[in-house]
Amino acid sequence: MKKVTCLFLAMIMVLSLLTGCNSGNNGGGSSNDSQNNTDTNTPSDTGDTGTPEKTYSGKVMLYSSMQEDQLVAIKEGFEKKYPGVTMEYYFAGTSKVVTKISTEAQAGHVDADVIWVGDAADYVSFKDEGILQQYSSPEAAGLDPAYIDADGYYTAARLVGVGIAYNTVTVKPEDAPKTWNDLLDPKWKDQIVMSDPGTAGTTKYWMNAMMCSDKYGADYMQKLKDNGCLLESGTTATHNQLAAQAYQVGVCLDYVTANLVAEGSPIAFLYPEDTVSIASPIGLVADCNNEENGKLLYDFILSKEGQEILVANNLVSVRSDVEQSVDLSAIPSMLECDFAKLASDSGSNLENFNKIFGLS
Repeated sequence: MKKVTCLFLAMIMVLSLLTGCNSGNNGGGSSNDSQNNTDTNTPSDTGDTGTPEKTYSGKVMLYSSMQEDQLVAIKEGFEKKYPGVTMEYYFAGTSKVVTKISTEAQAGHVDADVIWVGDAADYVSFKDEGILQQYSSPEAAGLDPAYIDADGYYTAARLVGVGIAYNTVTVKPEDAPKTWNDLLDPKWKDQIVMSDPGTAGTTKYWMNAMMCSDKYGADYMQKLKDNGCLLESGTTATHNQLAAQAYQVGVCLDYVTANLVAEGSPIAFLYPEDTVSIASPIGLVADCNNEENGKLLYDFILSKEGQEILVANNLVSVRSDVEQSVDLSAIPSMLECDFAKLASDSGSNLENFNKIFGLS
């Protein structure tokens, strides 16, 4: 089966050829109201041709596991472009978002219009369970086909790198671990942190990629546990605790670390050998309440304008025409993953991980 290099290979392809919070929703919860998109025919919007331009109103609901600052940035950009549409959102760790989606699906209707979580493997389940509908965004022309589901059910919308972060007060740059195996050094005993993959989708993807690799596998996870690796309940807690010197090193995300660095936190990130990368997709919900506005938001996220907002918030764009903020030359190598195997083994890998870490 075809192997896909997990994030930055995809980034390099694009560049050369041309992926735990509380719930919130800024503007109210989910709604069953359908949008009211209409044509107007006023002198200010007909132009010289007299053809009415379409205006949009109503709302759109996004379920996401992204950091809230980034959701707010997308919301502000989207509502500026479409002032008649209110973007609402529910955000939490991936496991909570997926549970919410599953519960609503079992009840007969998912209240989201668009879904955006960290673990790309979850979209295979969404697709198989009929939660998503096919949608071909006009913005897809600006993407490498590798980012688009072959059947058109989801599209990668951001790129996330999983690597190693360290506290700059307690760890010198020259002493920081440079590989995943460096984390097994006894000098890091009881000083390693990572997010619980049962709650954080990006860490679950990393865990799956490592477990599916012949180079690492379950044996690596056992050694990591034996070296005193501890789990935090969510991505935000992991990075904040590392910055607060509760730990010295950790399995972390590039963009979350970059956000903390920008705020002045004593934390640094490096891309190790076999960096694990994630192309985090978006999907349009089947029979959603606000389908037309859902497509608007989907298109906006994939557009150059939307992707530039993400880059400004320390994420990596999936587009070739957006200037990146990540130095790709800093990545020594990427871990190769068989995505089909990763998706099919996700449940058993998590079960095995939980046994190793005493969570089940």
